[in-house]
Amino acid sequence: MKPVRLPAAATNALPRWVLFALCLLYILPGLIGRDPWKTDDAAGFGIMWTMAHGGLDDWLWPHIVGLPAADKGPLAFWIGAVCIKLFGSMLGDAGAARIATAGFFLLGSLSVWYTTYLLGRRPEAQPLRLAFGGQPEPSDYGRTLADGALLIYLGCLGLLVHSHSTSAEALQVSLVAFSLYASARLFELRTWRAAALLGLALGLSVLARGWVLPLALWAGLLVLASLRERSLLLKLCAVVLPIAVMVAGSWILACRIVRPFNSSPYDAWMLWNYQQLALPSWDNIRHLFKNGIWFAWPAWPFAGWAVYAWRRQYQAPHITLPLSFLGISVLLILFSGHSEESILLPMLPPLAILAAFGLPTMKRGAINAVDWFSVMTLTTCAGFIWLGWIAKQTGWPAQLARNAFKLAPGFKPEFSLIACVVAALATAGWFVLVHWRVSRRPSVLWRAVVLSSGGVILCWLLLTTLWMPWINYGKSYAGVAKQLAEKLPPSQYCIDTNIGPAQRASFAYFGHVSFAQFDNAHCDYLLLQDNNGRKPNAKTTNPPSNAWRLLWNGRRPSDRDERFRLYQRVN
Repeated sequence: MKPVRLPAAATNALPRWVLFALCLLYILPGLIGRDPWKTDDAAGFGIMWTMAHGGLDDWLWPHIVGLPAADKGPLAFWIGAVCIKLFGSMLGDAGAARIATAGFFLLGSLSVWYTTYLLGRRPEAQPLRLAFGGQPEPSDYGRTLADGALLIYLGCLGLLVHSHSTSAEALQVSLVAFSLYASARLFELRTWRAAALLGLALGLSVLARGWVLPLALWAGLLVLASLRERSLLLKLCAVVLPIAVMVAGSWILACRIVRPFNSSPYDAWMLWNYQQLALPSWDNIRHLFKNGIWFAWPAWPFAGWAVYAWRRQYQAPHITLPLSFLGISVLLILFSGHSEESILLPMLPPLAILAAFGLPTMKRGAINAVDWFSVMTLTTCAGFIWLGWIAKQTGWPAQLARNAFKLAPGFKPEFSLIACVVAALATAGWFVLVHWRVSRRPSVLWRAVVLSSGGVILCWLLLTTLWMPWINYGKSYAGVAKQLAEKLPPSQYCIDTNIGPAQRASFAYFGHVSFAQFDNAHCDYLLLQDNNGRKPNAKTTNPPSNAWRLLWNGRRPSDRDERFRLYQRVN
């Protein structure tokens, strides 16, 4: 027997303008009014910027002004470079590149919504018919579930930072959601066109961040089809796989023909893909449970309940399809060669979709518990953000002010009336939302997650308005890049260096520093980066005193470990 029994009144969908406004409130803060940051954000922007201001070789072999970076794939950087070409003169190169980031997020959000809608209107997912009628229509039920899935997706804590970075990971998670959508269409329509769409999605995913995840997803769909829909096996093997190979192979073929920089990125790209796989280890298991609990909140409790509630209908596509994607993502985490946050991202779209099907079966007490936990936790977080901002502006409370300035020495507080008004309006909107939820006690399905997602959006909005100057000061290399540029001649020089991708991109963009390219064998300047607590490599040792002369040393005020030293060769 199905676990869902609902009246039509419980399936009132959110207005489309509300969903659109929530998506804009989520993605726009954090993209506006900041520099590329000391993360994959600056490194990804560096590849896009190099492509946009380079030639065909730069587009085929991704690199950061001479530092090869073809390991993950070129697709995300191609899109960002196109945005820089089109909008760089209006928004600046950094702002134009983030148009691509916003596009990646919208692709993922739309894919999560439409996948849930397709699965939610299937006969297997429909609630039991009521004795005297009044049950919801399939399309209304699907739309309400889709609204809930999108709210859960927006509320996932692990998505916040990664969805706002100019990186391949931001595109990869969206393409996982798009692959889920294409798979849902294939299992529903069973047409050659749907199979071609899935092949396109997997092929683009290969170009975005390697072949390991897309190949695993294709193999999982092959197993699922062999158990449920044997008629799809031919389409998966004869259409999906060849199209994916052709889409992904187009880049490799172009590199073989053109041979950018008289070589090819193929070997480095394949090596990076092989390094993504390793034997399972206790560190991977610990990483999954230690970080996955907060990374996938609030999706995993609802998803776990959905699997339990629908256990008697375990073969239904709305359970098996997202559960297959989730299982493959977890397996790749356990077999991963690197313990980093980005490997957890592919879990989020299937978790959000699966969690939506747990909403109709949740008990009122459990829903209220989640709501009150969200209200208390997120309201407290918002209060601390406001209190810290007041301390930063006024010096009271004194201890909070000292801690803020201790983390960012030399920072001068800035007051923005627009940011303050936006933050105040968002906070007022949060209290209105809480009052509506508590006083009205609506019966709609998405009531269980509206406070979780709304609170996360509120806290992110407060951070990226009230605290943006402080965060940008601590994560930007703009200041130290300009200091370095003042010590260099205006032109006709090159610098050999050991600095990382984010630093290289920032120095090239902000300071117009000319680094050694692929064909530079001899440079008269050497820029070294030392990091306390790290094992030094060959280039972190001091150059011989009789061959190099120290010109400059500096660091960012907010980073006590990182230090840069510039040397000039002595003739």
